[in-house]
Amino acid sequence: MNDTLVIIPTYNEAHNVGRLIDILLDLKIGVDILVVDDGSPDGTSGIVKQKLKENVNRVHLIEREGKLGLGTAYVAGFKFALDRSYQFICEMDADFSHNPADIPRLIETVKSGAADVAVGSRYSNGISIVNWPLSRLILSYCANLYARFVTGLPIKDTTAGFKCIRRDVLEALDLDKIISNGYAFQIELHFRAWKAGFILKEVSIIFKEREEGVSKMSRSIVREAVWRVWSLKFKSLVGSL
Repeated sequence: MNDTLVIIPTYNEAHNVGRLIDILLDLKIGVDILVVDDGSPDGTSGIVKQKLKENVNRVHLIEREGKLGLGTAYVAGFKFALDRSYQFICEMDADFSHNPADIPRLIETVKSGAADVAVGSRYSNGISIVNWPLSRLILSYCANLYARFVTGLPIKDTTAGFKCIRRDVLEALDLDKIISNGYAFQIELHFRAWKAGFILKEVSIIFKEREEGVSKMSRSIVREAVWRVWSLKFKSLVGSL
């Protein structure tokens, strides 16, 4: 068992998940992997189960019935990590928009004491996004400006889903209070960690559009993010966060 766990939520990622697991297992800095699959009908969990057999104690799987959402998947993963002795917990997507080779930099930023949460950022060094349509780039950039304006978060990429978190952060947060379930989940996690006094630090990455499969972005995810930032701000002002 390693001291670092990489959590990967999946839904219909059969084209990506096996290759991603192999790459992560080959990293020189040892990591364990937890896939949280939301009942993918394309056989994603079957591929993970085969990897689990080949890599006992390093690959883990939580299977859930139905598409329950990103936020609840990560919370389930966090609780899994806290029930074991993992000291560093990473988040990443399954679609190769996040480069597995960046994982060691995120982990080292936290291990060195430079941060409690190392955020793989698309916006800390200009805009480092490849192959996104202009409309989505504008939406994402403006959404992050909006979230920063409302919440005061000290990072540019508030919706980043690629990060490493020190165990102490998750132990200090009441995970059952996190109610966001789309990309707003990342804003809420960052906000709660920051308000709890933990240090957030951005690590510049190059984000690439997914190689296989279909994007999970939807209008409901955008709407949730628009309203959630105001809810978080209000709760922090009245002391009910």
